[in-house]
Amino acid sequence: MIRWQTGRYHPVVHLPDEYEVRDFTTGDDSPSDFEYDIGRYDELRPGMYSTDLFSDGRFLHIGIDIGAPVGTACMAFDDGEISHFGYNPADGDYGHVVITKHFIGKIPVWALYGHLSSSSLDGKSVGQKISRGEVICWMGDKHENGGWEPHLHFQLSISEPETHDMPGVVSPEKREESLEIYPDPRLVLGPIY
Repeated sequence: MIRWQTGRYHPVVHLPDEYEVRDFTTGDDSPSDFEYDIGRYDELRPGMYSTDLFSDGRFLHIGIDIGAPVGTACMAFDDGEISHFGYNPADGDYGHVVITKHFIGKIPVWALYGHLSSSSLDGKSVGQKISRGEVICWMGDKHENGGWEPHLHFQLSISEPETHDMPGVVSPEKREESLEIYPDPRLVLGPIY
């Protein structure tokens, strides 16, 4: 059993006082009127994932999206290390990704930071130590982040990834299993919505 210390972790992105919490269940993914916005965890998003990558019918989102300007800094929520990093090139995929490994008590937890700038991978090495609050990556533009409006996809996993990838969207039939493996990022991010 993981004993999360919600409220003690460093913010992954510094959010302003006002931002929009989006509702993508309507299928409307047009750009926000706010400079910063949030896309929710455990949200069915019909019609949003239309590239070949999602031809298997996946549309349940199992991370949290934080929309912000290109180049917005993303930080480590706690001390840890770089576990994986790389580039997922498919249209609609993560683009550049960094995955970090942390210990909550004695239990390992991984965090995926997706849709990053290419410069986020510069100087990275597997096993590289990172500190709580350290800037570890930056949000990328459409040409490098899988074709999306600038945002960070932040996701937790209690299962060690094999590569620099995790399924950020699953089929609704796999909801229960997926929510066990990929817990709510608000356990780290706090009550951002």
